[in-house]
Amino acid sequence: MKWKTLSSEYLVNAPWAVLRRDQCQMPNGHIVPEYYVLEYPNWVNIVALTRDNEVILVKQYRHGAGKEFLEIPGGVIDEGEDALTAAKREMLEETGYTFDSLEKLVDLYPNPATSTNITTTFLAKGGVKVKEQDLDDQEEIDVLLVSIDEVKQLLKENKIGQALHAAALFYGLAEIQTPF
Repeated sequence: MKWKTLSSEYLVNAPWAVLRRDQCQMPNGHIVPEYYVLEYPNWVNIVALTRDNEVILVKQYRHGAGKEFLEIPGGVIDEGEDALTAAKREMLEETGYTFDSLEKLVDLYPNPATSTNITTTFLAKGGVKVKEQDLDDQEEIDVLLVSIDEVKQLLKENKIGQALHAAALFYGLAEIQTPF
């Protein structure tokens, strides 16, 4: 079923947005003259529990949607960095927390039809705040501590609108074996 790429042309090549146009041939011989692909770096997301068994959520504005979202912490895996290192770094930068343990939960593809990246989700346990946030210039993040039951209610009420983060929370809740 794999398509053959006949040609590629980069239309946008910026730090946070790389767009290419491919011409492809399907196995049945059909030519797809213009197929657009977004090349993004890989990301990490973290379902994080404090030592008091509270879930760490973040609230921030997302310009693409034009509104604030409740999310889990996470971000871009920097070049040369592995996913676990990125998860630890993002948690410390965004929340000021470190953890007793981080374990990989799942790899998810944000949009495999048009995007190249993978999001690796971790479950972090035993979180303790050790410092203040160290945010990038374009970040304004509020940190919230909520109970597991509150997270379940937020999911039931569709108040976690970022799809990858909602999916990650379902994986995390399944792993910590709390009935939904």
